[in-house]
Order: sequence, then structure tokens, then C-alpha cells
Amino acid sequence: MSAQAVPDKEPREEATGLSANDRFKRSFGAWFWGSMIVATVAHFAVFNFWPEMTAEDVSYTADELEAIELPPEIEIPPPPEAIARPARPVIATTDIQEDVTIAPTTFEDNPVEDLPPPPDDEEAAETDISAAPTFTPYTVRPDIKNRRELTQAMIREYPPLLRDAGIGGQVQVWFFIDEEGVVQDTRIAESSGHKALDDAALKVADIIEFTPALNRDKRVPVWISLPITFETR
Repeated sequence: MSAQAVPDKEPREEATGLSANDRFKRSFGAWFWGSMIVATVAHFAVFNFWPEMTAEDVSYTADELEAIELPPEIEIPPPPEAIARPARPVIATTDIQEDVTIAPTTFEDNPVEDLPPPPDDEEAAETDISAAPTFTPYTVRPDIKNRRELTQAMIREYPPLLRDAGIGGQVQVWFFIDEEGVVQDTRIAESSGHKALDDAALKVADIIEFTPALNRDKRVPVWISLPITFETR
């Protein structure tokens, strides 16, 4: 068998016979003491040549408060009285009847024959009921004939600004209707709180057509009150 040469795992210097690790260990002392000398010189230079730094004085002083006595003529008002709490509600011990239903009004209990007669022509001539809203007796209430036109008029006359803002209201309007069912006068009975809605309600009221009111079998002029409601859907 032929012998094979095994390479040396730790090559050594031919001249000195020392490895790199051994040479580093021997030079440690020189590096250490050299670094210490450089650090000492650097600190000496910093402490001698660097400008002196001082902390700013941030202390403060406060003046003593002096109590001032008020003159005797100045009177300090007393503190306000405490607000009294509202009284708690107390349930009353009142006996309430179970049956509180109001009996319906029927023609059997109130026959037409017992109603007051309609005013004659002389009494009607002496009393001008068209001057102001007043009670006028009748047996048949006037009825609206043109409801479709009324609906279109309410849509047309609804103020756009209030409609777009979603503001509505109800206006109670007085109507004076003559013997032929023609509206002769309209007035605001109860405002909606908005003048624009009140004015629109009067415009709508002018186009409403009614059937004549009857007192028994005779046509009579009457005042009636109807609500006109504007609302967004």
C-alpha cells in the first residue's frame, strides 16, 4: 500500500513556527495599553478644552396672598335657597264606573218632527248670518262634490319650500255656503302656525264646491268648519 500525505490541520509559520492565534495573544497587551492611553488623553482633552456647561435656573417665587377685609358697608348676599324637589304624584282613590260609554244619538230618540222649524224669510232677512261665523241649524250637512279637483289643488298649492323640508300642518277653515251650495266667504278658524300654509289653504278653499245644506226640506245658508291638512308622504 502506498502512503498518502495528510495535510497539517494547523499550518505554522516557517520562519517563527507560531500560529496566528498565538501571535494575537502575544499582541493583546500592546493593544490594551495603547487603547487605555488614547482614552485617557481623549478624556483629558474633553474636560480641559470643552466649554463649561451650567444648568439654567428654573426656580420661581410666589408672592404671599394678603387677605383684604371688606368695608362694613358692603353686605355679602346670602346664598340662594335650595330648589324644592317636585312632589311625587299620588294615585287618587276615586271610584270610576266601568261603563262610561256615551249613548249614541239616533233619530229614534230625536225625531225630525221635534227639531226647531227653519227660519222664515222675514227672520232670515233681519239676521245677516254672512257677517261672521255663527251657528246655523241644518239637518243635512253640505258635502264636497269635487274631491278629485280638491286633491289636485292641495298638491298644486302646497308651498314648495315647506314641502321639500317635510313641514306640514292643518288649517281649520270657515266656509259660508249659500242656498245654492256656492262658497261666498272663507276665513281662517285655526291657523297651522305657518302663514304660507294658511294662505295655501284659503286658495284651496276657493275651488271647493258643495251641495246645498238642508234644514228639513228647505235649502239654507250655513257656516261650516273643515280642516285642510298639508302633509308629506
